[in-house]
Amino acid sequence: MHKITFDIETQNFFTDTGSNDPASLTIACVCIHDSETDKYSSYFEEDLSKLWPILEKADMLIGYNSDHFDIPLLNKYYSGDLTKIKSLDLMKEIQKVLGRRIKLDHVASATVGDHKIANGAMANVWWRQGEKQKVVEYCLDDVRITKAIYDHALKHGKVKYPDGKMLRELPLDTSTWEMKNETVLTHTLPF
Repeated sequence: MHKITFDIETQNFFTDTGSNDPASLTIACVCIHDSETDKYSSYFEEDLSKLWPILEKADMLIGYNSDHFDIPLLNKYYSGDLTKIKSLDLMKEIQKVLGRRIKLDHVASATVGDHKIANGAMANVWWRQGEKQKVVEYCLDDVRITKAIYDHALKHGKVKYPDGKMLRELPLDTSTWEMKNETVLTHTLPF
């Protein structure tokens, strides 16, 4: 199965746009891990035409809060419909079982013993200060962490999360995660 684990950083905040719609934001960069090549790569807003052929060949997109945030924002730039590709949103999978959302950093530290290097607000500040490479490094790190959580959950059928001072295990049904969907994308962009 060809999987793309991905994350997006933006150039602005919702408070800048006056909306809470992810499509109101502007992409700074998109970072991915491609399971076919086992490589990480990054794409600035002006490079997105290089990303589309990779996404169109994917069997599944993997992210954290990606169904609510990343995919709607990417769809603003894409002339097709990325929701036609199977999506695995780890936050949504956790929320289905637990009944509430948990931050990526909390799941990462409890499950794989890793922490994010910063937060999304800092990425915005770095972008505005012209520190684009710092934003890319932060985004790539989120992709790496998301992939580690996905791999752990797939292998062990669970993740961990902090609950006060205790760590709790959260079983996840991963049985359908790697089942292929038949997707039909219209390749509308000239490559």
